[in-house]
Amino acid sequence: MKHIILTMVLASFWAVNASATKTTTMDNNDTTIRISDLNLTSEWDKTFPKSDKVNHCKVTFTNRYGITLAADMYTPKDTAGKLPAIAICGPFGAVKEQCAGLYAQQLAERGFLTIVFDPSFTGESGGYPRRVSSPDINVEDFSAAVDFLSVQPFVDADCIGILGICGWGGIGIQAAINDARIKAAVASTMYDMTRVSANGYFDADNSKEKRNELREVLSIQRTEDYRNGYYRRAGGVIDPLPDDVPQFVKDYHAYYKTPRGYHERSGNSTDGWNTTSVIPFVNFKFFEYAGELERAVMIVHGENAHSRYFGEDTFKLLHGDNKELLIVADATHCDLYDNLDKIPMGQITAFYNRWMPASPEKP
Repeated sequence: MKHIILTMVLASFWAVNASATKTTTMDNNDTTIRISDLNLTSEWDKTFPKSDKVNHCKVTFTNRYGITLAADMYTPKDTAGKLPAIAICGPFGAVKEQCAGLYAQQLAERGFLTIVFDPSFTGESGGYPRRVSSPDINVEDFSAAVDFLSVQPFVDADCIGILGICGWGGIGIQAAINDARIKAAVASTMYDMTRVSANGYFDADNSKEKRNELREVLSIQRTEDYRNGYYRRAGGVIDPLPDDVPQFVKDYHAYYKTPRGYHERSGNSTDGWNTTSVIPFVNFKFFEYAGELERAVMIVHGENAHSRYFGEDTFKLLHGDNKELLIVADATHCDLYDNLDKIPMGQITAFYNRWMPASPEKP
C-alpha cells in the first residue's frame, strides 16, 4: 500500500502510470499547437497582490537553444545606479505568476532588481512541444537569465544571484555549479528532481528493477505519442484527492487547486507535464561536482517539510564557509511557497547582501 501511495504522489510531477495521464484540449497550451510568437499578458494576473513599492514590466530573452523566455521584471522604486540582481524560477511545473513571482516582488522591495521567468516550453515562454522539461535545458534557462541580467545597464554584473523554489531549487544549485557568474544561489524548499524521478519519494523505488520498469513504461509511451501525433499529459496535482494520500499531497492540492495558488497556465494547477518528460531525469544526476562549487549557497527548508531530506543531503555535498542550511521552525514544504510569516525573507536578503553586496561606487 505504501508503494501505491508513493507512486500516486510522484504522478503529481510525472506520469509513472498511464491511468494518471490525459491529453489536452485545443488551447494555448495544447501539445498540438506550435507557438511561434509569444503572447504576453498585459493585465496583472498573479496569485498575489501588486506592490506599490516596485515597478513591474515584461521582458524576454533567448537561451542558447534559441528558445525565447518570458519574464516579469521587478525593480525597486526610487533607486539609482547599478543594482544587484536575482533571477528566480519555480516551483517545478509552476509559472512565474505564482509563488516565484511573490519572491521576486518581495526581494525587489528590499532593493534588488529581480526577474522571474517561465522555463522553456512552459507558461508564456516559447518552445515546442509544450510542457517539456529537461535537466540540461532547464539549467540553461537559469544561465540565459544571467546572460540577460549581465548586459543590462542598470545591473551590477558582479552581483548576480539566483533563487530556485522546489524542483527549481535543485536546478538552481546545478546552474550555480556550472555558471561562475552566479555569485549566490538560494534553494527554497528544494527538490532534487533527478533523485525523485529515478528513486521515487524517500528513495522507495531505488532499484535497477524499478527503474527499468519505469523505462519500459516510458518507452512504450514514446511510441504511442508518435503514433497518435500528440503527447500525453501527466495530469498535474492529483484532483480529486483520495482519502489516503500523505499530508504533503493535500498541501499541494491546497495551493495549486484552490484560488490561493491556482493559475491556468500552471501545469501543476492543470494537466501537468508531457508524460515522457521524466525520461532524462531518470537517467541524469545533479550535483556530481557539488563539492567544487565555490560560490555562496543557502538551502532553506521547513522543519516539517517532506522534502527536507533533499536539501539536507545536498548540503552535505557542499564545501566552504559560504554555505548555509536554514531550517524554518514549524514550516511545511508549501508554507515556503507563499506564507510570508514563514518564508525567512529577512535572512535570505541578508545572505544576498553579504555575498553580492551592492556597489555604490559603480554609476
